[in-house]
Amino acid sequence: MDALKEVYSTIEKRIKEKPEGSYVVKLTTNDKKTAVNKICEKIGEEAAETILAAKDNDKSEIIYESADLIFHTFVLLAKFGISYEELNEEFKKRMK
Repeated sequence: MDALKEVYSTIEKRIKEKPEGSYVVKLTTNDKKTAVNKICEKIGEEAAETILAAKDNDKSEIIYESADLIFHTFVLLAKFGISYEELNEEFKKRMK
């Protein structure tokens, strides 16, 4: 399985099953508005860190921070019930 798809599936599973101690559960519980705000704050933070890494021309940090950014974006998408397949289909549409 593709690593990104596996991460997405794990996020979906943790949102559904709510295992104790899960970071995803910590981000996605509470009322939806509070959870979305927390996730969006993390996306903003990770986007800023990715930008700073790029400005510093630090390839390893760009990769590291981009992974964090993608992860938190996946959490947001999964919180809204958007599947990996839906995201994949959107990318396919844009390849034309």
